[in-house]
Amino acid sequence: MSISLGFHGAASTVTGSCFLLETPKGRLLVDCGLFQGTKTVRELNYNDFPFEPASIDALLLTHAHIDHSGLIPKLVRKGFAGSIVATGPTADLLEFMLPDSGYIQESEVERLNRRNRQRGRPQVEPIYTQADAIRTLEQVRTCDLGEWLEPLPGVRARYWNAGHILGSASIEIEVDAAGEPPLRLLFSGDIGPDEKTFHATPEGPQDVDYLIVESTYGNRDRDEVTLEQRRARLCREVEEALAAGGNLLIPAFAVERTQEVLQVLSALIRAGEIPQVPIFIDSPLAIKVTQIFAQHQADLEDVGGKGDFFDAPWFRFTESVEESKAINKVKGGAIIVAASGMCDAGRIRHHLKEHLWRRDSTVLFVGYQAPGSLGRIIQSGERRVRIHGEEIKVNARIRSIESFSAHADQGELVAWVRDRLPVRKRIFLTHGEPDAMVAFRLKLAEIGCDPEHVIAPALDDRFDLEAEESAIRHGDARRLSEEAAMASSDWHNAYARLVLDLSGRLKELPDDAARTALLERLRRSFDG
Repeated sequence: MSISLGFHGAASTVTGSCFLLETPKGRLLVDCGLFQGTKTVRELNYNDFPFEPASIDALLLTHAHIDHSGLIPKLVRKGFAGSIVATGPTADLLEFMLPDSGYIQESEVERLNRRNRQRGRPQVEPIYTQADAIRTLEQVRTCDLGEWLEPLPGVRARYWNAGHILGSASIEIEVDAAGEPPLRLLFSGDIGPDEKTFHATPEGPQDVDYLIVESTYGNRDRDEVTLEQRRARLCREVEEALAAGGNLLIPAFAVERTQEVLQVLSALIRAGEIPQVPIFIDSPLAIKVTQIFAQHQADLEDVGGKGDFFDAPWFRFTESVEESKAINKVKGGAIIVAASGMCDAGRIRHHLKEHLWRRDSTVLFVGYQAPGSLGRIIQSGERRVRIHGEEIKVNARIRSIESFSAHADQGELVAWVRDRLPVRKRIFLTHGEPDAMVAFRLKLAEIGCDPEHVIAPALDDRFDLEAEESAIRHGDARRLSEEAAMASSDWHNAYARLVLDLSGRLKELPDDAARTALLERLRRSFDG
């Protein structure tokens, strides 16, 4: 068997990170994440893996975000029995994140099955259960940054700080090659920006054969802002939202983004720059993750070794469903931070139903919104959306702050790659929308990278890493076409938009006769 690399996630898509390294001595996965975005892409989570899970010998995890770790319980459920290697903080986060993900899978499927029973449709099974996730934790093993380990015979790995979230890492891998120097690969994972609360600047080795690098913001340079400038921007948004009279709703990822926002809000209140208003943290996972951050506060920058900003009288941690529902009684003057960050699951959707139609409410996005996600649809200016099957008018103020992103922007990504040069063979671009990867490729050419050696794999492409002239592409078993994987919307989005447009048009017509005539014309179009 030759040495090959398969791209089974985060290729043609931003999410679902999953890379399969095959060697003569065994098979190794780097990440195994949940797909997010359009419903067509999310359906991949329910499908079979493009490899046999029981054949995987070990898994190396870059970090705990669910689009990197969220399918590991399914992998275990389907037969994977090897070690899951992660940094200590990542392992601590997984203790809460994977069971929470299992709970969400079960809850979402329970809601779907209620509708399916009413409609006479077959019942569906969750991707995995909370019990599956808890069993998965038994296979987690920890390692330190900079420590060489041997996950397989003839394969060595070392973790480097990626500066993205707590415990995040880039992973360097060496594979013994018969009669040749070891083949060296570097998986970037997600790279953090230069100005990042809590974490030091990303690091990594030089002079590798293959570099697999994320390109989420490969086509964008954010405004250069310091932590103080970002704090001032959030201060203005809070002041304007409260002045509008309603509540401020912040969809935020439970890991890192919530804690960053809490840190800044707490500092603003302590300094008297914003009023002491109640801040609801309405995410059981975010509450537990905040406890993990407090445990690791000695390793965090910008907090002076103190995590007391997590323990302030203005914070209202709401764990139970009853406490969450009680927030609806507060009609104004509060800040609500809830997950998920892309608005595709969790309690945030209930709060959006409660607030989107209110003109005095504000929704503030502080993170990346994947194509096709509810967050991206709202952010892009749609005036009506469907949540839990209900039509909701978007009257609220919609705002965004990009400087809270945990991802490096174009300039920072280019600088990170420059520091890794030379890359002897190929650079593979992952985790990017098409425009982002095209722009990033051009920028890499400007720093001396041969454009012919910078490749954007499609989903399920596989490359022979020992080929003399060029890696050989094997893409004959793709689960999804490049067009479908890259699409910013799919037929599900088009259907929801049609239903909303039809509803709006029917309401505008003068009488029932006109409405009946429109519906009849629409019915005849189906026959024709």
